[in-house]
Amino acid sequence: MLPISEAPPHSKPKIPETLNRKHYSYLAAVKPYLSLYHRRTWFFLAVLLLQLLLLLSAPSLPFSFSPAANPSPGPSLAVIRNLTIDNPITAKHGFRDENLLTNLSINDNCPNGQVYVYDLPSIFNTEIAKNCDNLNPWLSRCDALSNSGFGKRADEISRILPENLTSSWFWTDQFSLELIFHNRMLNYRCRTLEPQSAAAFYIPLYTGLAVEKYLFTGNSTTEERDRHCNQMLDWVSDQPFFTRSNGWDHFITMGRISWDFRRSKDSDWGSSCIYMPGMRNITRLLIEKNPWDYFDVAVPYPTGFHPGSISDLRAWQDFVKSRQRRTLFCFAGATRGFIKNDFRGILLNQCNSEPGSCRVVDCGGSKCVNGTSTIMETFLDSDFCLQPRGDSFTRRSIFDCMLAGSVPVFFWHRTAYLQYEWFLPGEPGSYSVFIDRNEVKNGTSIKGVLEKISREKVKKMREKVIEYIPKMIYVNSNKGFEGVGDAFDVAVEGFLKRVKEQEQGYKWK
Repeated sequence: MLPISEAPPHSKPKIPETLNRKHYSYLAAVKPYLSLYHRRTWFFLAVLLLQLLLLLSAPSLPFSFSPAANPSPGPSLAVIRNLTIDNPITAKHGFRDENLLTNLSINDNCPNGQVYVYDLPSIFNTEIAKNCDNLNPWLSRCDALSNSGFGKRADEISRILPENLTSSWFWTDQFSLELIFHNRMLNYRCRTLEPQSAAAFYIPLYTGLAVEKYLFTGNSTTEERDRHCNQMLDWVSDQPFFTRSNGWDHFITMGRISWDFRRSKDSDWGSSCIYMPGMRNITRLLIEKNPWDYFDVAVPYPTGFHPGSISDLRAWQDFVKSRQRRTLFCFAGATRGFIKNDFRGILLNQCNSEPGSCRVVDCGGSKCVNGTSTIMETFLDSDFCLQPRGDSFTRRSIFDCMLAGSVPVFFWHRTAYLQYEWFLPGEPGSYSVFIDRNEVKNGTSIKGVLEKISREKVKKMREKVIEYIPKMIYVNSNKGFEGVGDAFDVAVEGFLKRVKEQEQGYKWK
């Protein structure tokens, strides 16, 4: 059994004895003078003097006179030191905690409550990230996990970007969600260091990174694939705030698709983490969810765009809005030759037969891993981008495409419409085109469908896509952007609203 976090103290603070002695010494000094007056006068002056002395001594008291409705003391120096200096995660991977003291001060702008971040034993996150060379059987993951999960700066992409925006682009890995969220949670404006005042609890287990190498190793055991999740559930089930709610108000990020954690029998793929009893009531933030599981919430894949300011974000939106697009539609991807009647092959055939209207980026092998400047340039130059399902129903290319202001064309409802409801417009036709895959298989021309859409309609769809860009990205700012919620803000606030609804009598599904 792993060590249990020390329970928070619940005793009321005591007024130091030195304070009482200090007051008595003052009274002794003034007593001869007070005796000259009437008893009522003496009593009045004594009370007045005591109040004055209390106010003068207030800085030494262990509690605050703040007028806030729910005062919460700031973090101690020891806590700050642990999070910013002694924590190996911040030291090795650049977690940006320099504004932690400000971020953790009393914040009235948390209408849905505050979040407590569990301080898990290091084997659940720090050590996983530290051993980045051994997380994948083929290559090192250290570059991908650097810079708090953003990866290395994408200097090579600068040739197609405005010069003032090149610093906002990184080679971000699509499976780096857990590090990105953990860093933002440590600095979240609505984070609390007092679990008793929290509305929700975040479990910073790097679930996807922990299981990655075992997914692609043929001789891995079920015990290896389940180890970290099993140990985490053993640990968290001993925490008083977990047992109080049976996990209803707890959430976790899982940086892979839901199906990687749904092994139902030993011979199947992946981990059985989601099927473990203790996980039943914990909300999971994943890059692809099971649409029929209420506790799965799909969040956007990390893209390479992480603006450091609102002005950078607005500059990018203006850039893609004014971009002159010379191609009707495009497709970036590769065929799945091992799949009979591969749908991607049909799309490639239609694209290649219309060279004046469609542009293809061949992503065979690993040529398009984490994106390339060619992919972004293709999306920037195209009115529409074809988005079939990937190895699963979703793919990162959905968000790369929309980030460039290109209108996505879907062929499965589960690729986006049944996935990212919190992050995309509620009316699918306002920002995307849907063509049933069976119609395409039966000969429907994609070019013919897209050419029938008026230029005015295309303009409005593009504007809707660009309007929603903030909700699709993870910004490069500890505090986020005031008044503009990114994908992190939307996800956490969405979960907090769920918890608040349950407290008010809403019945969980």
